Amino acid sequence: MKTDVLHCDANNFYASVEMAKDPSLRGKNLAVCGDPQKRHGIILAKSEGAKRLGVKTGQTIREAQERCPDLILIPPDFPSYVKYSKALFNLYTSYTDRVESFGLDECWLDVSGSHTLFGSSEHIAEELRRRAREELGITISVGVSFTKVFAKLGSDYKKPDAQTLISEENYKEIAWPLPVQDILMVGAGAHSFFRSVGIRTIGDLARTDEALLVQKLGKMGSTLRAWANGEEDSPVKLYYETHKPESVGNGSTAEKDLTTRDECIQLITAMAERVGTRLRRHGMLANGVHLYIKSNALTTRGKQRRIPMPTASATDLKDAALPLLDELWKEGSSLPVRAITITAIYLIDSKEYVPTSLFENDELAQKHTRLEKSIDKIRDKYGSDVIRRGNLIAEKDDDFDEESKPFKRQ
Repeated sequence: MKTDVLHCDANNFYASVEMAKDPSLRGKNLAVCGDPQKRHGIILAKSEGAKRLGVKTGQTIREAQERCPDLILIPPDFPSYVKYSKALFNLYTSYTDRVESFGLDECWLDVSGSHTLFGSSEHIAEELRRRAREELGITISVGVSFTKVFAKLGSDYKKPDAQTLISEENYKEIAWPLPVQDILMVGAGAHSFFRSVGIRTIGDLARTDEALLVQKLGKMGSTLRAWANGEEDSPVKLYYETHKPESVGNGSTAEKDLTTRDECIQLITAMAERVGTRLRRHGMLANGVHLYIKSNALTTRGKQRRIPMPTASATDLKDAALPLLDELWKEGSSLPVRAITITAIYLIDSKEYVPTSLFENDELAQKHTRLEKSIDKIRDKYGSDVIRRGNLIAEKDDDFDEESKPFKRQ
């Protein structure tokens, strides 16, 4: 019986991290939510107790409090979520180097090469659950199976702090009765079609004529049917493989409408800092920048331009974005400004770029990037607040999504 694929899913991740940080919150009804004053007043995550009372992700704070009057509201702490996520992945990679991320709180593991050292797949799953609980203070659910799709079904099957085995022998008993929308990649369009032709369960999908599915859903119809029949053999990727993005962007809704150019520049500078940091971590350089502005009337405008020399510098990205801001500002159709997004485009791998060192702009871009790489190292060691641009000092901590101090177990 081959069951070498695990899918690990941290339960109620944001809320669990908050309880790990502050054990006095354990057992209480809490929700991580945006700040209503910043127009992000929705539930991002909830504890198990709040979930049982009907609190759902995406609800407004008012709706959640109607369901759960004693709900404790906590603002998001994204640097901590990143730190706990890294700690989880460090735990996973101590058992195998084949760990494929599916977000901050989910991943697949291929443990086919780990049995000699660590025992069976089910034993490894039990160990991962125990260590996550004891070492990090959070719980995970684990699916154990022979395909990635069924492993993910298994991690969703029982929660919290549980594991489910879906094998070649039992998948028809466990997976086939589940709703068809539970299988990976079934979106609203596919689900609507399935309902229209009487496909209610994964078993129904598995037994449906392939030609009909291909006719209505194209190649994806054939793929979904194969997955429902346990015919999926995509490998779990190596954790250290790099997946180069085609663009890197960051946007933010302002706390209040921006009515002056200087206010917009301050937000652009903050966005450029985040984009530059991510570019350097990906090992990428940008040859262009796109600036997108949303007005308080929810109209949107965007412009883009090439950058003279490839760069991963926040300074260069900001400088390239400012002429675009001026163009949009003169047109006036996006004023007052509600939200700004800056995106680095036309990316290349920094290893493939050979600096000419003949042009002043090229030398300046290299200088900016080297300086900001040094700042990255200082921030990684001492926290994101230790060095900040002068025009951002007044910014609040929660306006930054950079990583803070190294993870420490509470």
